[in-house]
Amino acid sequence: MLQHFLCYTCKEYVEDLAKVPKAFLQEGNVRLIVIGQSSYHHIKPFCGLTGYTHEIYVDPQREIYKTFGMKRGEGSNGPVRSPHVKSNTLLGSIRSIWRAMAGPAFDFQGDPTQQGGALILGPGNEVHFLHLDKNRLDHVPINTVLQLAGVKTVNFTNKPQIIDI
Repeated sequence: MLQHFLCYTCKEYVEDLAKVPKAFLQEGNVRLIVIGQSSYHHIKPFCGLTGYTHEIYVDPQREIYKTFGMKRGEGSNGPVRSPHVKSNTLLGSIRSIWRAMAGPAFDFQGDPTQQGGALILGPGNEVHFLHLDKNRLDHVPINTVLQLAGVKTVNFTNKPQIIDI
């Protein structure tokens, strides 16, 4: 679940989620779903920006966020840093503000103080894993979630992997 669609850390996290092959998900019988908290009309531009082609939904009233206890505001429980965020805080914030200004009506595309998180559900309504982000850099590594869901992991770096034979 995203903080909001203009959040630079969320954008960069979803860019890496977009790299998860659909075949990996199908092999594990898993669905990858992103939930944002703005209007549905922001989905298509966000997917175009990030290259994300998996399922994406919106929760403008933040009911799902509330149900899982996702907080508003920045927590400061120690230094956390998402391995999927490439931008520094200043440059990332400037890019987020620019996208907001370039969009219609200076729309922040969600509550900028709402924190997101990651969860693994199912089968049924059983929650197997829940991570509540403490702040905008506290994303759980994607490969951690994939492993917990029984899905093959992905190389998110641009470095070639060395294979021992």
